[in-house]
Amino acid sequence: MDTESLQELGRHIEASLPDAVHSVEVLLGELIIRIERSKVVKVMTFLRDDTRCHFQQMMDLRAADYPERAERFDVIYNLLSLHHNQRIRVKLSTDEDTPIPSITSVYTVANWFERELWDLFGVFFSDHPDLRRILTDYGFEGHPMRKDFPLFDFVSLWEGMTNVMPAGDEKAEAPTGGNQPGSNK
Repeated sequence: MDTESLQELGRHIEASLPDAVHSVEVLLGELIIRIERSKVVKVMTFLRDDTRCHFQQMMDLRAADYPERAERFDVIYNLLSLHHNQRIRVKLSTDEDTPIPSITSVYTVANWFERELWDLFGVFFSDHPDLRRILTDYGFEGHPMRKDFPLFDFVSLWEGMTNVMPAGDEKAEAPTGGNQPGSNK
């Protein structure tokens, strides 16, 4: 799809949702809209149902963490219109405490994606039917995809690992000195 067509679609979306859309841009051949967090259900419903949009498939939901910002998380929805052969990226921002309305009523697949973002980033979704951990253990503390998540707890099982391979492994390095099989000493 050419840039002009994407810009035209962006103008249509912006004109149809003036209270919800902050910005529209075409970047590297992709239409990206930034929206108001509280209006996400309204925007997603419009993008799914409007005949010029027809984004009936939610392909992905991701987050990016910018801990230096007050609203540290960008939440990114990737939608697909098979009817128009178009993709759109919808972005919004939130902080650690402010929930985002769940869009499971618009796209049922959002259930799994929103659980994943809750588990890995700690992004909370209000009105979610089953917001619980999906990839980490229920007793796990923290959110491992946050940039401020500690990488080492100093009690790790890997702490005692050495770089010595077991004997008989062809990739193992022979200890220095002495007569070793395959050496000329």
